[in-house]
Amino acid sequence: MSDVDFQDIFDSDEDGLLDTPESAPKLTSSDRLERSFLEIVEFYRQHQRLPSSDTREIAERKLGARLDGILANDEKIAALQHLDEFNLLAEPTAPESLDEILDGDDFGLLEDESGILDTSDLPARAKRLDPEEVAQRVKSADFEQFERLFVQKQEELRSGVSKLVSFAAVGGQRAIKEGSFFVLSGVMLFVAEITEPQAAYGIRTRYKPRTRTIFENGTESNLFRRSLAGQLYEKGGLAIVPSGFEEILADDDVTGYVYVLRSLSDDPQVQEVPNLHKIGFSRNPVETRIANAVNDPTYLMAPVEIVASYRTYNLKASALEHLLHRVFHEKRLQVSQVGKDGRAYEPTEWYSVPFEVIDHAIDLITTGDIVDYEYDARAGELRLRRD
Repeated sequence: MSDVDFQDIFDSDEDGLLDTPESAPKLTSSDRLERSFLEIVEFYRQHQRLPSSDTREIAERKLGARLDGILANDEKIAALQHLDEFNLLAEPTAPESLDEILDGDDFGLLEDESGILDTSDLPARAKRLDPEEVAQRVKSADFEQFERLFVQKQEELRSGVSKLVSFAAVGGQRAIKEGSFFVLSGVMLFVAEITEPQAAYGIRTRYKPRTRTIFENGTESNLFRRSLAGQLYEKGGLAIVPSGFEEILADDDVTGYVYVLRSLSDDPQVQEVPNLHKIGFSRNPVETRIANAVNDPTYLMAPVEIVASYRTYNLKASALEHLLHRVFHEKRLQVSQVGKDGRAYEPTEWYSVPFEVIDHAIDLITTGDIVDYEYDARAGELRLRRD
């Protein structure tokens, strides 16, 4: 066999067929941060508004939670300034006086002919305390009631039943609920209570909910829920979630829609059921799915009204149905319908449950926390499982 001059072979490769393909450079944390912020910028470009972390649109909710996390971290804000073409990261300048607020009222919405805004005769307002002064950690007097919960959660982490994910991955402040666990600066914490806003004359007040937060080291705090969220964002906090929880990413595929329907049937056995709703899953827009409702036993052979729909990502219909059936099984509608073919059908996915409870359940599904809850039919609310 003659000697082969490999260099001649490479030199004759005019089309570069023998070139070694260059591997794509690995993304750095800075690259990921910039990419995530550019998605927010693109959302603003399309909609001319900031994404909300409270919407039913899960993709927008994720962007809103991400923006909340960025705004709570000065280092991230500084690192993203060069990409902030719409000034989304600028801290709004607070008005220095009531006159400044009124001067900026171009539409006259705050005109005060009655003098109700005249505060000259009112006593001086007390100095507002810094949140850290209000929510100092103190020794928990009844820590023994919570100690077993920390032991159990640590065991779940060791066995793989639960896992740690970033606080931003669970939706931010909305994930701070009674019964939830987080890790802040290396210390596990448990949200034992959340005080709810009080109602005055039927109007919800501007009262910020506080938490009773128990720490694994035997201390507790009564941080505002928003302040706790800010600390978890700023200090890279973690959430403890079921092992099956999957973070919704920007490039994930839309798998369909979770929908809630109300029946418009004139059948007495349907009309007499209070808070009757169908909870279902569709891969296509809900309007398309229900177009033939009057001829479909699934929809009780009657028109239906869409109460709400939620776009979903990476969510299997069978998994969703199993979770909802388990949570609301006691209140499932027991009724038979005769189809156009003369056969009898027993429609499923219809439940006698208030919409507010269903909305809460779907929110818990998106965070993965639904596995820890059960429906208390007598109280009409979702509660943490006791087992």
